[in-house]
Parts: sequence; structure tokens; C-alpha cells
Amino acid sequence: MDSIPWLTSVLTLLFSSLWRLGLTATNYNCEDPLTSLLSPMAFSSSSDLTGTYGPAQLNQRMGIGGWSPANSNSQQWLQMDLGNRVEITAVATQGRHGSSDWVTSYSLMFSDTGRNWKQYKQEDNIWTFAGNMNADSVVHHRLPHSVKARFIRFVPLQWNPSGKIGMRVEVYGCSYKSDIADFDGRSSLLYRFNQKLMSTLKDVISLKFKSMQADGVLFHGEGQRGDHITLELQMGKLALYLNLDDSKARISSSPPSATLGSLLDDQHWHSVLIERVGKQVNFTVDKQTQHFRAKGDADALDIDYELSFGGIPVPGKPGTFLKKNFHGCIENLYYNGVNIIDLAKRRKHQIYAVGNVTFSCSEPQIVPITFVNSRHSYLLLPGIPQLDGLSVSFQFRTWNKDGLLLSTELSEGSGILLLSLESGTLRLVIQKMAENAAEIFTGSNLNDGLWHSVSINARRNRITLILDNDAASPVQDTTLVKIYSGNNYYFGGCPDNVTDSQCLNPTKAFQGCMRLIFIDNQPKDLISVQQGSLGNFSDLHIDLCSIKDRCLINYCEHGGSCSQSWTTFYCNCSDTGYMGATCHNSLYKQSCEMYRHQGSTAGFFYIDVDGSGPLGPLQVYCNITEDKIWTSVQHSNMELTRVQSAGPKKPYIMVLDYGGSMEHLEAVIDGSEYCEQEVAYHCRRSRLLNTPDGAPFTWWIGRSNEKHPYWGGVPPGVQQCECGLDESCLDVRHFCNCDADKDEWTNDTGFLSFKDHLPVTQIVITDTNRSKSEAAWRIGPLRCHGDRHFWNAASFYTEASYLHFPTFHEEFSADISFFFKTTALSGVFLENLGINDFIRLEISSPSEITFAIDVGNGPVELVVQSPSLLNDNQWHYVRAERNLKETSLQVDSLPRSIRQTSEEGHFRLHLNSQLFVGGTLTRQKGFLGCIRSLNLNGKKLDLEERAKVMSGVRPGCPGHCSSYSSTCHNGGKCVEKHSGYFCDCTNSPYEGPFCKKEVSAVFKAGTSITYMFQEPYPVTKNISLSSSAIYVDEAPSKENIAFSFMTAHAPSLLLYINSSSQDFLAVLLCKNGNLQVRYQLNKEERRVFTIDVENFANKMIHHLKINREGRELTIQVDQQLRLSYNFSPDVEFRSLKSLTLGRIIDNHGLDSEVAKANTMGFIGCLSSVQYNHITPLKAALRHATIAPVTVQGTLTESTCGSLMDLDINAVTTEHSSSDSFGKTDEQDPLTNAVRSDSAIIGGVIAVVIFVIFCIIGIMTRFLYQYKQSHHPNQMKEKEYPDNLDNSFRNDIDLQHTVSECKREYFI
Repeated sequence: MDSIPWLTSVLTLLFSSLWRLGLTATNYNCEDPLTSLLSPMAFSSSSDLTGTYGPAQLNQRMGIGGWSPANSNSQQWLQMDLGNRVEITAVATQGRHGSSDWVTSYSLMFSDTGRNWKQYKQEDNIWTFAGNMNADSVVHHRLPHSVKARFIRFVPLQWNPSGKIGMRVEVYGCSYKSDIADFDGRSSLLYRFNQKLMSTLKDVISLKFKSMQADGVLFHGEGQRGDHITLELQMGKLALYLNLDDSKARISSSPPSATLGSLLDDQHWHSVLIERVGKQVNFTVDKQTQHFRAKGDADALDIDYELSFGGIPVPGKPGTFLKKNFHGCIENLYYNGVNIIDLAKRRKHQIYAVGNVTFSCSEPQIVPITFVNSRHSYLLLPGIPQLDGLSVSFQFRTWNKDGLLLSTELSEGSGILLLSLESGTLRLVIQKMAENAAEIFTGSNLNDGLWHSVSINARRNRITLILDNDAASPVQDTTLVKIYSGNNYYFGGCPDNVTDSQCLNPTKAFQGCMRLIFIDNQPKDLISVQQGSLGNFSDLHIDLCSIKDRCLINYCEHGGSCSQSWTTFYCNCSDTGYMGATCHNSLYKQSCEMYRHQGSTAGFFYIDVDGSGPLGPLQVYCNITEDKIWTSVQHSNMELTRVQSAGPKKPYIMVLDYGGSMEHLEAVIDGSEYCEQEVAYHCRRSRLLNTPDGAPFTWWIGRSNEKHPYWGGVPPGVQQCECGLDESCLDVRHFCNCDADKDEWTNDTGFLSFKDHLPVTQIVITDTNRSKSEAAWRIGPLRCHGDRHFWNAASFYTEASYLHFPTFHEEFSADISFFFKTTALSGVFLENLGINDFIRLEISSPSEITFAIDVGNGPVELVVQSPSLLNDNQWHYVRAERNLKETSLQVDSLPRSIRQTSEEGHFRLHLNSQLFVGGTLTRQKGFLGCIRSLNLNGKKLDLEERAKVMSGVRPGCPGHCSSYSSTCHNGGKCVEKHSGYFCDCTNSPYEGPFCKKEVSAVFKAGTSITYMFQEPYPVTKNISLSSSAIYVDEAPSKENIAFSFMTAHAPSLLLYINSSSQDFLAVLLCKNGNLQVRYQLNKEERRVFTIDVENFANKMIHHLKINREGRELTIQVDQQLRLSYNFSPDVEFRSLKSLTLGRIIDNHGLDSEVAKANTMGFIGCLSSVQYNHITPLKAALRHATIAPVTVQGTLTESTCGSLMDLDINAVTTEHSSSDSFGKTDEQDPLTNAVRSDSAIIGGVIAVVIFVIFCIIGIMTRFLYQYKQSHHPNQMKEKEYPDNLDNSFRNDIDLQHTVSECKREYFI
């Protein structure tokens, strides 16, 4: 079973907590002074001013009054031997008595043996302690976490610049007792149960361990049914295998349940805690915890006979083990409260020892060294020169792909030997002056942080390179070269004062650790190097390996992969949907409104609703219309679906998948002003909701997994359909059409719009199991409009005003973005304070934005200077970010200001005050102006709601068009809204959200659009007449004509304007393709202008502009001025009558040349036609029922650019917007629309439908052509629906949006 009784869980957690407390020797009185009784022999140092070691306890005044080194530099240290391992909880320091010598900052190091030191760290960084400001005051520090060690070392970092290093110290703590077992890699302890089977519902296992080996089993137990638990070191990491009652899973084949830790083979103590309650497991290594659920069917862990610690012995074969044994020490090993090591020490019968297990930790005296600097670190060790042959071996570990490991000048002119890492591969080169270099390559990925052993041997003209002690593997290679050993061996790099012949480094210096260095088969004493009696060195840490796994905690967000070098980490953000140094920033906009704002048109987009927050991208369809921006989220079952044979005992249930989590969908819904989802139920003898008080036959499940028995078009809680509210149902006794239970097909269709219930996640149907009973349902996409956040703004009117929000809690990454506009000289946008940390954004001058932040390492300030003023009352965008890699500030599209973040020191941002927006805690330097769309790490702050209750602040901010009017193109007008703006394209020949979408159509022979000049007419709804009407001057003295055309036919008549006084203007193509503009403004003023630069009937798009202002006429073709002319004074059109595009129907009295061009009219494509403020083509296509326009012939809406490679005569695509499901349709609606549950049947139906439609299309085309040939002058008025938005809303099919772009009107 998956659930554990509540009491059992509580008791287990209580037991675990008490057990954790019992594992440490820390008590409330662990603050005893530990150095006051030490003898002078317990003190040692790097050097001493007196030449002999002396005591340096706190308040010491004898001798020189403390410790001072012979030379004050960064290589000095003071060390104490506390006699035994103790628990250290605090330290205190003074300067040297009676002097000007004191230390202002220092670090601490600890060791159990006086070798292989470990630096004290906090937040995974070397901790720096504040020291003294004079010689005698005491500065006390309590350690944030205690340390168990025998040796402690104080390392001065900075000291009084007017004096030298001087210290007196005290260490506080208490005694520490523990039980330790030492395993030599061939031994183990077996804990045998009192019964054959040990079955546990909960387990708590804890221990500490230290090892130099990267692999080995710490403990193992298994049962005959497949249960097993194993803790194993693998490549320096701890892998936990846990399986409950699953015989198929074996440790040899299955991956580990969890893996934690890194570099655990560093010969330092590491703590492990495993807590299990049923299948729920907490696995902790040091301070890192992973929660997971164990595999298997049961909750109990069944182990047969015994648990083994240190290895997995083979039954019946003493001394034989299945896997590599653990080699190292284990301390305080507890299994469910049983002290395993204590039982072994007391030789209890439950414990059986295999091999040699001792109860004290044997520590190998190995001295590691760390090469710190990639330019200057090196170690010089002497060799025995002129030996016939060479032998060098050592171990190394690093994260860097490149670095010099060894360089030596060989004797007897043998050349130079170089050993280096290049791209993670080991390269050995012997370079002679007059000969080609001999090279050996071996290994790969050697920069993995693990210890690797290298051995170079040269004997008898053979040189051998062995990697990781595997002489039999292909990594061994040989070459015939005679060499002699050198005098000096440079490890890691070369000093600056040597020649290339002495030390050559073709790459950068090595950064990493080395140990166990042998030259000529002799080990090298690195402590002697540290003391200055052997060799030389620079920028080394001797007696510690300070390697750090910067990817142990993956700071790459959103699934980014982490890689590292010695000094930093890198994030690979590929395929994550995010970018930036830590994959923090989304590649996608947060809403369709933001895509629209950057100029995008309709299409499928990914939106990231919470930006840099935890939610990933979600694919939606953005339908960017003129007045609303709809966001549509499709689900997995968009088609009309048949349901049969479903009853109360066997209901039909369909679960809908939207391609994202419920958190995604809730974020989309909550961030929108309005959402809806269409639901349709088609029925024949299938009831829907029953009576308002009865049990429903069909219901749907919403976001909270709640059952909803109401249908589209009614409010929540009302068990009716829309026709029930309207009292328009087929049977007035019922509240849904389907509840009438008719034998004929009918339907109930409507929109669900209560946001708290959306989206629909399931539909359940229970009434299709009667005779002749069947139904079909369809649930449309989730559709929302109105971005509640993008235009969410507040206006600040006084410098003392502000908005306050909860504290900004983000430790590692922080990003802030918003828009602002102001006329003030300066002011604080936002501020959040901590005890020491803070974050602040402000406009510091009219052209400067400043971002200041402090995470405990001192303030960092970034400034972006703008070449233009930022207090111009225009909207400006600001984005500030701080992560573990960098701090940055972006203003508008100006270059980012970036500062690299130090990866040492503090990196968590600790804030505790409220977040102040528009002001500060002191109510000074407040911001005057508007702030909108404020985001903090993807969290959207509701400025308007908070502004309603704060003085000096008002919700909203007017004047968007002052910043965004330029986004309305081609004569579109920016119109203010409460939240944002929109572009009114009434007087533009274009349409779309920014008046950039061309309105174009294909004309055939005989097609004609005639616009009659008359009184103004309205073309948009909900807009005042004055702003939505088209006015026509009775006698205009100017013409502004613009349009685009494409044709392959000449002669052609493109445009014709006439008047009651026989004046006219004609634009036509001559037979030779020349463009001609013919004017007649009175009988005396007749002019013909011909542009003959090319044949314009060439199937290319051409743009024409004709402008006449009084006497002056200009004609532009394809953006080039082709003609200028001055008419006689006072010319103008008198009594304009009509404007015609294409063929003139009433051709009486036409000019002869115009009549020739009018024979066929125009065959081709016209686009974006405008005459002054009139848009005749747009009026014909969009407002034919209310505009004074007549369409005759065939007019097909299309895009001219898409027809350039097609035969425009062949474009006859028909478009029908009729609904195949009428409310009282008596025919089966499933004939052509229902998708069968069977994929095979569905495919067959799809093919059949496709073939039928092809046949119908061909027949329609044939009949149409036949009809055209017999009735060339037949005309029919085009009809449009009254509400285009509703028609589109009911018929939208997002998968076939492209096919909707062409409409044809048969007139």
C-alpha cells in the first residue's frame, strides 16, 4: 500500500529527529577553552620571529606576547595540536601583546592527523573571519557549524598595514567520543538478525566515513523476493540502491535510486543519513538531501539473514566479495538504533567480522598540493641527472581540459620532455633540437575531477606512458627514443625567470591537485618543500587539495546542464527554452499581448507565463485581431467524437490533455481578463442534464477536479443549457434541447466562461445505451483574451508615496523588469533591504539608470547611460538581473551593462524588509511617474490593486499613445484604452493590429467594384460616428491615390473615377504594358501621363502613388518618382460620382482609350487601394452590407505576394462558413464530422472524405465555368455576416488557419 498511517509517520519523524540529535556529541555547554592548558610543544607555525615555537594562548604576555612569523606574507600559519579529536564550536583572537602587530582577517583549517588539511567553509565557500583592530581586544566568533578535529590552523589573510602579523588565540569546544571501524578493502562486518527475515516498514541508517578510494560498497542487504538496499561509492559519489518487493530489479542491472555527493574520496569525514517510511525516502549526504520514492509494490523492506558493512561477501566463499569493498574508516554506524561498531568492538554474537577490521582509523601520511594560479603556479623538484633512463610517477585531479603537468630538460642533449593535458587527453612529447618530436597520446575526459595516476618510464631505449595503472590496456604506448634523466623537474608550470630550454610550457599552467610524486623511484617530501629545504614553488597550497565541485549543486536553471573548470562553472541551455549565464531567462514572451506588442501576427507561439519562474513554455495559438488578442490552447481531442453504449454503470469518460500542466493553464487563465471554452453536445435519444434537480446524465470536470453539471451559456450552479435560460428549447418542459429525448438529431452548444472552473479536463457521458441512442460531443480550445499584467500600472504623484509588497525572497538568482515613464530628474523605482544585503533600482539622473545590489561581499553598482533623455514622458523598459555568474542591467535596446560575479564569498541574497515600489523606507527620493508590468523572477505584481489603498498613488497610467502611436502604420490611428491602446484602421487601406496587413483580391474578367460617393457611413461598431465614418469632399482639390497591383494582362483598366460633369481620372495599362494616367478636369484640361520604364504586365507586384495638391501632380511607381506636372490654376473634380476598380459596367461616354482598356476590365490582383480617406477595396471585402459599394463578377480575396508564382486565372478557391450543425438539423451530424475511436477507421474515413471533396470541387469548377459561359452578366449581391467576430469564433479551426486566408465571393 502507498499510504502510511499518520501516527506511524509522526513517530518515525520524531525518532529520526531525536536520532540526528544523538549522533553528535554537541551539547549546550560545548564551549570550554581548549588551548589554555596546552604545552608549548602543542603549538607550531610556518615560522617564528624568535626562531623557536612558543605558546600563543589568549591573553599571553610572556616572551614576545604571542606569535609573529619571521616574515609577514600569505604563506604563514599558526597551528595547535589539541591532543585528541574534539568538537570545536568557537574561536577567539588577539594581536601580539604590546605591539602594533595584529591580524585583521584570517581563515581556519582543520585536520585529524596534521596532514591533508581541510578549509573551513560556509555556503560552500572558504570562510573569512574578521580579526582584530588593535593588539589587546578580543574578537570572538562562534562557528556556524561545529567541526570535529584534532588539529586547527589559523591562516592570516590581512594584517595591520603599519605592523606585522601577530596573534594570540583560543579555541572553544568539548571532548568528542565516537566508535570507529577501519576497513582495509578486503574486510567487512556482518550484522546477523535474530530471525531468518527482518521486515521493516521504516528504517533509519546513519554513519560517517572517510576514504581515499573512489569506489567501494559501504553496506548491503537483500532478500530472496528481490528486496535490496545498497550504499556504494562510485567514482567519488554515493549511490543508493533501494527496491521493495520487485524480483526483476537487481543491483547489477538497475540504475541507483539516488546519487549524491562528489569528490568523496578526499580522505575527509562525510556524513550519511537514510530515512525511510514505506516508499518515501530521504537520502542525505553532508548537507545535500534528495527525496525519492522507492520502487516496488510493498511498503516493507524484507532482508534475509544479515546486513553486511564494508562489502558484499559471497555466501560459502569466505574472503570473496561480489563488488569492490570499501577501503577507509566508518564512524558512528547506526542501523535502526543499533550501534553496529560498538557491538563489533564488544564482540557480540550478532556481529561477524570478515577479514581484518580494526577499531582505530589508520591514516596514510599523504601530502596533497594544490596548483592555484593558471599563470604562475609551479613546483620545482630536483632529480638525479644523467641517469640512463627516467622514472616519474604521480597522481593528479583537475576540472581543466588543458594544463602543463611536467616539463624537464633531459641530460646529454636528449631534448625536452613535456607531459600535458590537451582537451582532456594526456600528451607526452619528447622534443629534440634536430629531430621530429616523439609523441604519445592516451586517455580521454581526464578533467573529470577524479584522481588519475601517471607513470613515465624510460629504459633501454623504450619509453612507456601508463595511465591509471592499466599497463595492459591500449593506453600504454612505446617509442624507440634514448633519453637521460634531467636535473630539474617542473610540475604544473614554469617560473618567469627560466628559459624555454629549462622549462617549456606550450599551454597554460596546471590548476588542480597532485600527490604521491616519485622521481627516479624516490618519493618526494612535499613538507620539506613547504619548509623551504627542498626545491621551490609558487602559488601552491601544500598539504591540502582545495578542489571544489561547482556542479555538485546544479545552479543551471530549467534543466540546463552544468560543466566546470577549476575556477567557474558553465551552463548549457540547449533545448531548454531558456538562455543566459544560468539558463534563467526565457526565450519566449509571457503572453500573446507581448508578441502583438513586438509586431507579431497570428500564429502558433510558445509563451512562458511566468518568465524566469519554474513553469516551462507552453505552445498556444495567438489570434491577434484588431480589438482583442485571443490566446487559444488546444487539447488532445479537438474533433467531434461519437459516443455509443455508455450507461450509468459503464460511463464514457474522456480525459483531455492540453500539452502542459494544470499550473500552466491556471497561470494563463488567471493572467487573462476573460476566458471561454465552447462545449457542444449533439444528441439523438440521449439526454444531457436531466431536470435542474435531477441527477445529470452528462457532466464535465474542471481545474479543481470538481464535477460540474451545467452547460455552456449558463452561470455556474444552474443545471441548465443556454436555451433553458432563453426559454427557447425545443420542448419548453425541458431546459436543454437534448433533454427532450427526441428521435431526431439536435444539439446544445454554448460557451463556458467562469474562469475558476476552466479548463475542461474531462467529460463524462452516461445516456447512450438505449435503443437508437447516440451522441457526439466536441469541446473547443481554451480561449482567453486580455493580458491583466502587461498594462497593469500605477501612477506615483508625490515623492513620499510608495507601494509595499512582501519581501523579495530569491537567494541565487534575481531578475526585475518593468516599464516606466516620468518627467522627474531622479527617483527610486524599488528598494528591498536586509541586515547587510540590499537591492535598489533608480533613475539617478535624466539619462542614467542605476542598479545597486549587495549580497554580503560589498555593494556592486551598475549604471546605463542613455544618449537621449529618459525623463521624456515616454515608456522605457528596464531589466536588472543578478545570478551566480554575472550582474547585468538593460535599458531599452541600449547595450547591457555587465559585471562578472565573484564565485567566492557570499552568494545568497538575504533580505528581510518589505519590498518598496516607487519609494524607499525613509520616504525620500521617491519616484514621480508611472511604473507598469513589474516582474520579479517571473512573479507579476498587481500594482493597480495595491494602488487602490495607498495615498499618493493611483491605479493605471494614461497616455500610452504618446509612446506607441508610431506602431500604427499606413494611416492607422492610435486610440487609448484603459489598459493599453489599439490601432484604428478605419481610414487605412490596411488592416490588422498595426494596420500593416494588406487587403487584396484577385479580379477576373468582368469583375467590378463600384464605390458611389455619398453621405458618410459607419464601418466599425462601438466607435463614434465622427471617428468611424468616411467623408467625401464635394469638390476635392486634391487626390491622394495609392494601391498595388499585379497582372499579366494588357490592356487593363485598374482604376476609374468619374464625376457628374464628365471629369474623370483613369489608371490603365496600355497594350504594350506601359502605365498610363489619364486626367480630364474640364474640357480644356485633358492630360495623359505615360510611364514606359518597363512592361508592368509582368506578373510582378508594383506600387503606384498619385498625389495632386491643387496644381501640382506627382506620380511615383515602385517608390521612385517618375513624373511631376503643374496643372492650370483652380483645377478640381466637380461633383464626384463614383470610383471603379476593374471593369466599368456603365461604359456609356467613355474615353476611347479607356474603353479599349475596359474591354476585359482588370485581370490580376489589387491590394490596399486608397483614394483620399476612402478604401474601396477594403469596403467591398469588409463592409459591403453597409458601405455604398457594389461588387459584380467574381472577386476572390487573396494575398498578391502568394500568387506571384501561380497562374492567377486559376485561383478560384471557394470558402464556406456555414455551420454543418444547425440547431434543428434533422440529418445525422456525424456523417462527415465524427472521428471514430479507431485510428484505422478514422484514416479510411478521412481518405474517403478527401476524395469526395475533390470530386465535388472538380464538378463545382466545371459547372461554374459552364454557368459563366452562358450567363456572363449574371450578378449577385455579396452578403456578409453581421458579426464577423462571432462567426470566426464559432468556426475557428486552428490547425487549418492558413487555408482561411483566401475567400471568394461569387457576385
